[in-house]
Amino acid sequence: MTKRTFGRPDRPPRNALTQWLSKLWNPWLQGGLLLIIVGVWAAAMIVTAIPSLFIWLASFLTMIFLLGSFAVMIRQSKAVSTLSYHKPMVEALLRSEAVPLAIIDPQGVIMELNEGAERTFGYERAELMGNWLASFVDAGSRDALHTMLEHSLNGCPKQGNIHIIHRSGYPLELHLVCAPMVQDEKVIGTLVVSHDLSDRKRNVERIRYMAYYDDRTGLPNRTLFQMRLNESLAFAHDHNQLVGLCYMDLDRFKLVNASFGREFGDMLLMQVAERFTSVMSEQDFAARMEGDEFALLFKDLESEEQLLSRARMVLQAIEEPFELKGFPIQITASIGAVTNRLGEDDDYALLNKADMALMKVKQNGRNDALLYSESWSNYSFEHLSLQHEMYRAIQRKEFILYYQPQYDMISGGMIGVEALVRWKHPIRGMIPPGDFIPLAEESGMIVQIGDWVLEEACRQNKCWQESGLPPMPVSVNLSIRQFVQHDLASKVADVLTRTGLDSQYLDLEITESMTMDVNHVSRCLLDLTALGVGISIDDFGTGYSSFHYLKNFPIDRLKIDRSFVRDIQQDPSDAEIVAAIIAMAHNLNIQVIAEGVETQEQIEFLRKHNCDEMQGYFWSAPVPSDNIEQMLGGYYM
Repeated sequence: MTKRTFGRPDRPPRNALTQWLSKLWNPWLQGGLLLIIVGVWAAAMIVTAIPSLFIWLASFLTMIFLLGSFAVMIRQSKAVSTLSYHKPMVEALLRSEAVPLAIIDPQGVIMELNEGAERTFGYERAELMGNWLASFVDAGSRDALHTMLEHSLNGCPKQGNIHIIHRSGYPLELHLVCAPMVQDEKVIGTLVVSHDLSDRKRNVERIRYMAYYDDRTGLPNRTLFQMRLNESLAFAHDHNQLVGLCYMDLDRFKLVNASFGREFGDMLLMQVAERFTSVMSEQDFAARMEGDEFALLFKDLESEEQLLSRARMVLQAIEEPFELKGFPIQITASIGAVTNRLGEDDDYALLNKADMALMKVKQNGRNDALLYSESWSNYSFEHLSLQHEMYRAIQRKEFILYYQPQYDMISGGMIGVEALVRWKHPIRGMIPPGDFIPLAEESGMIVQIGDWVLEEACRQNKCWQESGLPPMPVSVNLSIRQFVQHDLASKVADVLTRTGLDSQYLDLEITESMTMDVNHVSRCLLDLTALGVGISIDDFGTGYSSFHYLKNFPIDRLKIDRSFVRDIQQDPSDAEIVAAIIAMAHNLNIQVIAEGVETQEQIEFLRKHNCDEMQGYFWSAPVPSDNIEQMLGGYYM
């Protein structure tokens, strides 16, 4: 076999006669045709009226046809003869359509193939059979194919990759395994098994793209940006260069989504990404971090002022009106900037400082760029840092719920739990509620956190019930920002519907200070009790106390604040207050639960004065949901 065999044109010449002959696979049909042709020729010879020139011309054409037909029959009979040596194996392989395979003779001609190979090449069986395999292979891959087939004919299996052009016109990359077919210690052909690498490569490229790029905008994502930022910081350190980082947030982007829908929001993000190219050089780098937040990396700066100038150029580009489906929309953005001037920050520290600068811009009215300053006090930095990370925590689902059991004072059985939010920070660890709840209230994020707590507590309680544990109510604290919402009752109803929790197993806790607006409180509590949920007054005795609301509002339970319970054994005044609260509540048919119970003496005092329920560290600290499942079996009465 020579290389010339594999150097034929991309497609062999296929005139109509050749195609017709190649389809004459039935030997009886071929024999019949030959007999008819011979008969016609003989009759023509007998008829003397026909000119001799015509007779000899007809004879010549007949001989050409006979030779062509004979060649086709010889090739087919050879294929049958070759395949007969390995008939059981070949038949088994050819029946397997999942693996494309073909049998090639020593001259490189396709002698047999299965439907899998037909699908791979895109040609019909008749178009492939009896033709050189190389004629269907891309010209640049024919040498590789020749090498593999040559190794196989020498008795050595060989594999490699080649390129073909599918009949529909698109290129494919195949992995071929060429194995010799041996009979009586003689190689009589090659078994070629192929595997399409194109889909796998496309999938690998797609996975890689998804890992490092944002599908919506086509920009690099956070992962790739941090990789490039680290590389740039290392290079800048070695070459004494100034690198600038900008963290940008679109102002009031949520309003666009709420007003026009997410489709418009996505279109806006794509157009914002396109605007970066007009104000950033090729060596600069932009990425979409998450939501409506972008990060911009500027290299080889001359000064921090230049970074601020670049940032404001970006803001100016964003301020130009956008057109979304014919609607003009104008937005602004805020940018926090920082440089590697001190040379001691890693990528995380720089991103964090840029975030802090961004938060400062938002506090100052938005639509500006601000450079991070080391002069900011540690308290301010920590305050801003925690507040900004809390916003991230909501998106990244870093909040978790702990549950503190509540017990019946007489039986000691568990009769409920209070859901308490905790922040499990990926770096700082568990952050105490006292450190982040005030910040959440100050920033307004307490509403988002509170909504999540309500739904998660109801979901978990329903899960406990579905797992066969005894049903009990879960108490959820409402913030004042939640309580003043006009649609609070409908929100609670929606949560109960989504989670499937019966309303009798949800208890909502409000503080005394929330009851000052009598009209709103009355209307809101009536709407909530109409749903069937319980209402408790939390931290009773520490705020705005009024017997009027206890008498007129639909309240089910009072919670005595831990500050009174703590000193009931040492302070006679606290003891009298606790006893009076219990007696007054019972006169109004209101249950009483004492918080912060930590000693046996406190339990005995509360039991003596007929307190109904208790919770505190004497029995259990707040614990994860898994612990509650273990405790329920032993304590629930």
